[in-house]
Amino acid sequence: MPSRRQFILGTGAAGIASLAGCVSSESSPSEDTPSGESTTTSTGETYEVGYGDYQTTVSIESFPETLYVYAVQTGWSNWGALMESFNNQYGVSLNDDQRSSGEALSHARQNAQDPNHSAMNGGYTFGVIARNEGLTQPYTPANYDRVPDSLKTDDGHVTATRRMTTAVTYRADLYDEKGIDPPETWDDLRQEEIAESLVFQPPQAAVGLAGALSINNAYGGSLDDVQPVIDYYSDLREKGATFQGNLEQQFTSGEIETFVEYDYTGLDLKYNADSIGEDQVGVSLVTGPNGENGALNQPYGYAMLEGAPNPEACKLFMDYVLSLEGQRQFFDAYVRPIRADELETPDEFPAQSAYEATEFQVDYGQLVDNQEDIIQEIGEGVGLTGY
Repeated sequence: MPSRRQFILGTGAAGIASLAGCVSSESSPSEDTPSGESTTTSTGETYEVGYGDYQTTVSIESFPETLYVYAVQTGWSNWGALMESFNNQYGVSLNDDQRSSGEALSHARQNAQDPNHSAMNGGYTFGVIARNEGLTQPYTPANYDRVPDSLKTDDGHVTATRRMTTAVTYRADLYDEKGIDPPETWDDLRQEEIAESLVFQPPQAAVGLAGALSINNAYGGSLDDVQPVIDYYSDLREKGATFQGNLEQQFTSGEIETFVEYDYTGLDLKYNADSIGEDQVGVSLVTGPNGENGALNQPYGYAMLEGAPNPEACKLFMDYVLSLEGQRQFFDAYVRPIRADELETPDEFPAQSAYEATEFQVDYGQLVDNQEDIIQEIGEGVGLTGY
C-alpha cells in the first residue's frame, strides 16, 4: 500500500530516469548516475564505477546474489527503498543487517582476519575509527567530489552520505489530552508526566551518542566533560525514562509517548507511516534551558572493508547511494542527503530557523579520539547494562 509520503510525491519518483541502461562507450559519466556507463560485451554487462584514481570497470558476472553491508537495514534511513531499487536495477539484494553502528564496529573487529561484510555503514565517526584501526581500504565512489571536504577522509577511506539532527518526537494527541505543551527545551522532558513514558537510545548506537552529546551541550558540557548528560540521564531514569532501540511500534500504540532520536525518525513516522495519523505525531528541535544549542547534526557514511568479499558489487552499491537517485530516496524519508544542496528539500521539514536556533556540530576528529571513552563513561555513570 502506498504511504502518505508517496502520495505527496505524486509521480516524482517515477520521473527519475532509469540509470541502468546501456550507453555508448563515448558517453561521459553523468552526475546523476550511480555508474558512469553500462556496456554489454561477450562476457556480460559491465559498469564504470568510482572517482579519480579509483575509476574502474566492474562486471555483473562477479556480482553475488546478496551483498552484505553493515547496518544497511529496513526501517532506518529509508534503506529499504534503496535496497529494493538497487536490486531492481542490478539484480543484487542487500542483506537486511539490523545492527547499530557500535555493534557493526564490534563485529568488524571480531572478523577482521576473515571479513564477511563488504563495507562499514553507520555513524561517520564509527567509520573513521574502523579506518584508524586498519579495518578499511580506500575507495572514492562516483560523485565523491560532491561531498564536503570536512565529511570525507582525505585518504578516501570514509565518505559521508547523509546527515541527521537530534530531535524529540512525541505523541501530539496524547500530549493534548493531558494538557502538556510541546517540548521546547531539554528541561521540559523532566516533567513527571513526560518522563514516565520517555525513551532514549543507549549511547553505543550512533543515534544514542548523538542524543547524549546534544543534551550534554545543552547543559554546558563538552567532549572532555560529559557529567552534565550523566546527571540528566540519572534524573530522568529515576522518573521512569528507559533506554532502548526499535521503539516505533510501541510509540504508535501509545505505550511510549516521547522518544529522543533524529528528526528523520519522527518526520518519517508522521508523514510516511500508515500505522499512525499525521496529526498524532509531533517533532521538536529543542534547546538547553537558556537557549543553548541542543541538537547535534550527525553525519553518517560508509567505508569499504579491507579484504572485503564482493568488492565489485560493493563499489557499484556505494556509487548508487551517492548518486542523485540514491540521494533522493533519503529525502523521501526525511533524511538529509549529503548532496542536499542539489535537490529540493521537502516542505515537511521544520523551518530552517528552527535548525539554526538549535543545531550544532562537534570536532569530529576529537570525537573519534574520545568516542569510546565517552560512551563508556556515560554508560557507567548512568548505570546502564553492558558497560
